[in-house]
Amino acid sequence: MNNNSVQNRVSFGLGTIGRDMVYAIVSMFLIFYLTDIIDLPKNMMWWITGIIFAARIFDALTDPLMGFIIDNTRTRWGKFKPWLVIGAVLSPVFTMLLFTDFGLHGGAFIVVFAIIYFMWGISYTTHDISFWSMLPVLSTNQKEREKIGALARICANIGLFFVVVGIVPLTGLLGEKLGSHQSGYFAFSVFISVFMAMGLCITIFGVRESGIVVNKNQSTPIRELMRIIIKNDQLFFTAIALVLFMIGYITTTSFGLYYFKYAYGDENMFSIFSLILGVSQLTGLAVFPLFSKKFDRKTLFTGAIFSMVAGYLVFFFAPVTTMLFIGIAGVLIFFGQAFIQLLMTMFIADSVDYGHWKLGKRNDSITFSLQPLIYKMGGAIGSGVVAAVILMSGIKEANTAADVTPEGLLMMKIAMFIFPMLCFVASYLIYRAKFKIDSNFYTQILSDLRARGELKDENA
Repeated sequence: MNNNSVQNRVSFGLGTIGRDMVYAIVSMFLIFYLTDIIDLPKNMMWWITGIIFAARIFDALTDPLMGFIIDNTRTRWGKFKPWLVIGAVLSPVFTMLLFTDFGLHGGAFIVVFAIIYFMWGISYTTHDISFWSMLPVLSTNQKEREKIGALARICANIGLFFVVVGIVPLTGLLGEKLGSHQSGYFAFSVFISVFMAMGLCITIFGVRESGIVVNKNQSTPIRELMRIIIKNDQLFFTAIALVLFMIGYITTTSFGLYYFKYAYGDENMFSIFSLILGVSQLTGLAVFPLFSKKFDRKTLFTGAIFSMVAGYLVFFFAPVTTMLFIGIAGVLIFFGQAFIQLLMTMFIADSVDYGHWKLGKRNDSITFSLQPLIYKMGGAIGSGVVAAVILMSGIKEANTAADVTPEGLLMMKIAMFIFPMLCFVASYLIYRAKFKIDSNFYTQILSDLRARGELKDENA
């Protein structure tokens, strides 16, 4: 292992801690902030729900266009880093604005919120696609990619669970100091936004591309954009499988705080539960390379899905009078989810080389643009499910767990556990039927690309 490999692993990994802090607070807690912190009326929340859904769908559909722009960027600093800089400047600004009290009401609030939310999505996209699409050019070695990806995912989940574990106590503490719970959320958003910008600077100045790709200056015409995605069948089916997985995952995680407030009856336990999840997920990512040495990716994916399904069944039937079974369920779910999270990233990375091999042109960013597209599509549908259930089940009008009817609670549990579990099973079945890039096929792909003079041997 050379020093450049270590530098790339660390610089790439640290760059995503703050990014995932920002994504977590917006994707998982913005709805809660709007319904329970600033207490928007029900009629406004229907408008806001529609705006968030439309913005995420729009943002997701334009992700391939952003990938196209990045792939056709030519600068002395490469094609990725200029967009990381732009994202590091703009994304923190719009994150803070989402949690700013402008003193607006009614239609004026809805219009301003819509503008800020759309701009947040666009600004986040600029650095998200450019960040992850760097991964395939850092190494073509599958095991090295797994190590880079594992550390990046560990760092990402540290950021995510810092927000998940800390949002209730830290916003409460900041709110007491600043005079309101809303001010606490704003101060928290400022902190994580600054942290994100600092982390991206580490990636910008620390990562060194490997120089393995020959003829990197090939341009891609806009007319070929959809062909690159659809004709790359491995990427296409991976995307479908991952969309289904993310719909289930975002639905469950977005219900988390509501579950502990209105089902368990103590929202402060959400932080304890989140700590259990964080340790489980980080442990899963940390030990993944060890499992990867002994089992192939298909076996790892299968085991992870079985772990998650078992966890969901335990969680659904767990009594709300004790944390024991809820904690066990959390470990099973998030240990398995850690494996799948990393495996899906590796599948997309391998699809870059597959697309290069099959279509004769390398499109790192267009290929990886499907990852944020997938997350946003999953987030849009998942958040839409959550918002609709909260409004229809009577939870929006409830103040405590005692105010929620048994029917309303059952509606939330079905949406939080049964619906996601079905999504995971469907995702797994698509993967098993359609994804064909195993280690032998991938080795052949690299060998063919080198023989065609389109890829260098990074060990040479």
